[in-house]
Amino acid sequence: MKENTSNKLLYNCKLSFISFIKIFTICSFLLIVSCKVRRQLITKPLLVDTTSKALSIKLSKLDAIRAGQTNFDTFSGRAHAQLNINGNSNDVTLNIRVKKDVKIWVSITAIAGIEAARALITPDSIIVINRLQGVYLKKPFTYVNTLAGMHISYKTLESLIVGNAIPELINENATLQANADTTTLTGALDSLDYKLVVGPGMRVVQTNLNNQDAGQSLQVINSILIPTGNRVIPSQIDIKSIVKDKKIQVTLHYIKTEFDQPLEFPFNIPARYSPVE
Repeated sequence: MKENTSNKLLYNCKLSFISFIKIFTICSFLLIVSCKVRRQLITKPLLVDTTSKALSIKLSKLDAIRAGQTNFDTFSGRAHAQLNINGNSNDVTLNIRVKKDVKIWVSITAIAGIEAARALITPDSIIVINRLQGVYLKKPFTYVNTLAGMHISYKTLESLIVGNAIPELINENATLQANADTTTLTGALDSLDYKLVVGPGMRVVQTNLNNQDAGQSLQVINSILIPTGNRVIPSQIDIKSIVKDKKIQVTLHYIKTEFDQPLEFPFNIPARYSPVE
């Protein structure tokens, strides 16, 4: 448009001046084009390189966190536990056995070493025997979600038992913030907001899951790391769960732990026991 206006204004000017204007215009055009090309050649690749580098650093950090988690075939642990449900507290002893990706076996003993309950959890089901009342509960694994008030996978339970990171939380969509001592991952999965804090050695320090709309939250704090063979796990695990007006707190103190030893998982429901819903 400027060129058209200029042509009208310069119509009666000397040919040399017109030629000068044309040459100047062409040179200006070429200069602008060359600058744009130069910016495309220099600026854009720099932006791509910067983004690519940041993503590469993030992926490397995520891989390091995954590699820092405890890998095992079997796990067995004995723990003193304090269970508090809405202010009612009970002290019990837990014997826990895990066959990775297959089953979790738990025996609960109370006063005088008498077994009060036994549970067998698999990716598909959960069975609990109540020896004090002579009854048993048999449900699909999804029943755990009812108890927890949120979606909990079988792998999540295994991870919490040995102080590992919940696998689903270590993903490329997470926001990663790292400093000298810790790395924090935050993000959202379905209706859950999460926060994962990883400390030295890529061991999980804290896990938070929250669904504010449903009034549900889960906090797990791992502390006092102890060596177990060539592995390191937390000797204390504090779990706080809130589902609306129901509050559950569990504190586990491991007093004995072993990995990759032959294990048995005895589980039999006596014929006289009755099923309960």
